[in-house]
Amino acid sequence: MSEIAPKHIVEALLFAAGEPLEERVIQAHLGEGAMAREVLLELQRDYAGRGVRIERQERAWAVRTAPEVAPHLKRVLRPTRRLSRPALETLAIIAYQQPVTRAEIEAVRGVTVAQGTLDLLIETGWVAPHGRRDAPGRPITWITTPAFLDEFGLSSLGDLPRLEELEAAGLFNGAGER
Repeated sequence: MSEIAPKHIVEALLFAAGEPLEERVIQAHLGEGAMAREVLLELQRDYAGRGVRIERQERAWAVRTAPEVAPHLKRVLRPTRRLSRPALETLAIIAYQQPVTRAEIEAVRGVTVAQGTLDLLIETGWVAPHGRRDAPGRPITWITTPAFLDEFGLSSLGDLPRLEELEAAGLFNGAGER
């Protein structure tokens, strides 16, 4: 049996995966014969200018629809999810201040976080527990997930708008007023 090219293995892995794959996972499939990073960068160059692209999201990689093609596609199976204002506020606090505890979220929002709000964010796959804080009561800390980055088209948390940009757009006044 002939040996399969590392590039073909990585390409198949990315297409078959339902979510972004970390480089270390890809490397495990390649073994010591090839370097995952080099193969991924080569594939990224190969797919540049096509309808799909190979994109990096922090330490993970995925096949994604090219932004210019996206408007021509219709998503049939995935309904758009509308979050309540409390859920959006909670998600934003977690995204900007992670890892963050429930008490810290409540301190920023000024109101109690309903369990249903966190449950909804966990159900979407956008938020996950990240261990416990070394503090009295050992509260759970929360972080965003790769699915959050994927849903909002971000490569990393560094792509989140800066507070100055939100203020300039009139979405945040910086004074804590509503």
